[in-house]
Amino acid sequence: MNPDIAPTAAAKPQDTAGRVPVRAATSADAEGIIRMRSEHVLSQPLSEQWIGRCTDELAPRLSPAGDARAFIVDAPDGTMAACALGLIHPVLQTPAHPRGLAARVHVVATHPGFRRRGYARAVVTALLDHLGDAEGITLFEVHAGVEAQPLYRGLGFTGSPALMRMTRFEPAATAGTLNSRPDWLSPEQYAETVPKATAFACVYFTDEDDRPLQLHSVYSPAHPWQLAGGTMDHGERPLETAVRECREETGLTVAGPPRLLATVYGLPGAQWPYSTIGMVFDGGRLTAAQIRGITLDPEEHDDVRVLPLAEWKALMPTRDFARLSAVAEARRTGQAAYFGTWDWEDE
Repeated sequence: MNPDIAPTAAAKPQDTAGRVPVRAATSADAEGIIRMRSEHVLSQPLSEQWIGRCTDELAPRLSPAGDARAFIVDAPDGTMAACALGLIHPVLQTPAHPRGLAARVHVVATHPGFRRRGYARAVVTALLDHLGDAEGITLFEVHAGVEAQPLYRGLGFTGSPALMRMTRFEPAATAGTLNSRPDWLSPEQYAETVPKATAFACVYFTDEDDRPLQLHSVYSPAHPWQLAGGTMDHGERPLETAVRECREETGLTVAGPPRLLATVYGLPGAQWPYSTIGMVFDGGRLTAAQIRGITLDPEEHDDVRVLPLAEWKALMPTRDFARLSAVAEARRTGQAAYFGTWDWEDE
């Protein structure tokens, strides 16, 4: 999202009590939900043909007799600001699940112009409350990206390293048989076979004495001190992510031409099934007045500190400090660093 063109706080949908107004979806909302999924969730948007096909399928399922439930926050112009869609399916009964029903949180989408306003939490909470209170469902499932995990943990979800997800295609024709030929996968099918990765970008700041500046996380005890930055949005380039996240988290605007200090890579692990690729850019040296003027996002960070590099070691996990040291050395020498062991390991 470009903060300069985002809707202002005055345009934020609210009721008279200042709460986000969430409403239940009907069959008439099917196309809007499908378009939100296409534009803001899927890695490759759907064609108009597929949007129509998915709308025709979802619309009857959103009726009271169907197996889909959704909740929506409307934007001031009548479009959707956010939505959450859940699909109900049968499971074998157990004492913990006496109705024999489970629900999967299938779509959670927020328009970029309305992010960081609590809309995702509002629609997901409404969905879970309805499914639990009105439908009697006690088993919930969700596939959550890195950036969404704090939201779902706060709502009671826990991760499980025992779970697997696989897309299975039709078996290829046996090579060497009569009239056999190579079976070429479509781009979508091929994309399912290659390793996946999530990407992030950060900004490294120091004070005028070259002491690193870091932010204290409110949601990640495993990584308590962090550089300003975050996960890339769809359509962003790394520097755009770094500039946007820095502005959202600190109020600072990165100036000057980009200078890459480090590339970070991590293998997938029990906590996250994808590789991680990150880039750290040089934000330069901040004056004491600039540091005092930092405005934190309370949903992400609650403290900002500037310390000599050696003093950070006692406050951070070993791997976190090693990454910080590599970035500081890259700033000192002018030679970009490669930190290739940012793996998703058990903490």
